[in-house]
Amino acid sequence: MDTALSGKVAVVTGAGRGIGAAIAKGLAAEGARVALAARTEAQLSAIADSIERSAPDEASDLPRTIVVPTDVREEPSVRHLMGEVRQTYGRMDILVNSAGVLTKKPLEQTSVEEWDTIMDVNARGPFLVCREAVPLLRETNGGRRYIVNIASVVGIKGYVGQGAYTASKHALMGLTKVLCKELEEDGIRVHAICPGGVATEMVKESRPDLDESVLMVPDDIADIVLFLVTRQGNAVVDQVKVRRQASDPWF
Repeated sequence: MDTALSGKVAVVTGAGRGIGAAIAKGLAAEGARVALAARTEAQLSAIADSIERSAPDEASDLPRTIVVPTDVREEPSVRHLMGEVRQTYGRMDILVNSAGVLTKKPLEQTSVEEWDTIMDVNARGPFLVCREAVPLLRETNGGRRYIVNIASVVGIKGYVGQGAYTASKHALMGLTKVLCKELEEDGIRVHAICPGGVATEMVKESRPDLDESVLMVPDDIADIVLFLVTRQGNAVVDQVKVRRQASDPWF
């Protein structure tokens, strides 16, 4: 039985855990074939196994998932990812940039190495992935294609102790805005999602003071991605700001 994303191919970075893993599972549940990318192969394999057990069983010679260990900071690694997608599936319909890192530290205490790591993963990474993905997205026929960048509320705000992280997410928002214009004529829609607090390992490590019960969960963000890549019509959603209903806008 056809599902919303039957015949589509998605690439998800940061797919080994948290928001990226939830998005990969959600896309697979709607019939997409998913290339799982992150640095830790064991985490990716666990997500792939989960998808294989639960995704719809469709008649196809193509694998439901491929596991491609990838460091989004490195050009050769990103090119290898796209090469594997091209060789296995011959197309790409959806790209989700979800890989990210966070260090909570006042700016004056942030080392150059910490700044560079955050900027490399959160800004350089999506740049490299998008740059290498665009040719395959352009070549793919049969419907709309999408890039979804998982940014953050700090992509439009600023929080004490998150200078490097905030700068990196502002950079990602700028990249998204430019790509949206550059790829419009190709029929490739580019979106940014700016979540507040989500109950992930990264948030727990950086904000142990937060009450996890009032945070969103990764599936909340996955649902928004699914809405964006399955909706029909001509209206374009460039940016989605999402938070849990609470007095503190961080949520």
